[in-house]
Amino acid sequence: GTLDGDGLRLEVRDHGIGYDPRYADKLFQPFQRLHGVDEGAGNGLGLAIAQRIAARHGGRISARSEPGAGATFTIELPAGGAD
Repeated sequence: GTLDGDGLRLEVRDHGIGYDPRYADKLFQPFQRLHGVDEGAGNGLGLAIAQRIAARHGGRISARSEPGAGATFTIELPAGGAD
């Protein structure tokens, strides 16, 4: 991660099957899988939970991908100091 102004920016990349950007609006919704069970395990909760954790800490999470090219997830959080 890197400090970016008043925030922390973290990028996580994978080399998986990616996803079609046309369906990006479903990516962070609970139980919305963009792939069939035969293309990967999971129940469609992981990214929804990650997004809610980021929001609770005053941040956000976003993603970009293309089918067959993996995905990059960007987490941005405030870099608040200890009080």
